[in-house]
Amino acid sequence: MPIAKLTCAVVDCADPKALAAFYQQILDAEVLFEDETYTFIGHRGQVNIAFQRVDGYRAPSWPGADKQTHLDFRVDDVAQAEAQLIAIGATKPEFQPGEETWTVLLDPAGHPFCITASW
Repeated sequence: MPIAKLTCAVVDCADPKALAAFYQQILDAEVLFEDETYTFIGHRGQVNIAFQRVDGYRAPSWPGADKQTHLDFRVDDVAQAEAQLIAIGATKPEFQPGEETWTVLLDPAGHPFCITASW
């Protein structure tokens, strides 16, 4: 029996509402809660993502040792998903360590995230 159930991952940023809007498009998620400091998105009863305003937020470097965590997404077609994600505001950094297994992208706040068709 697990000790706990994961309910939410929280991502630091300068503008929670804007970053949540980006991820809403990826996940087809709804806003579950929003105030000046937080925006929670997802689907009720599932693991959600929250975006938290941090004064003086600085994006992690990629590649760099200051990256603390990142999100991974499974997609049906990596090339197609990459194009769609770039169209809604993601960027693709030059350094790509996944070769053909996964692709690293950066969200509008500079957080790296990965897309893959495997697992």
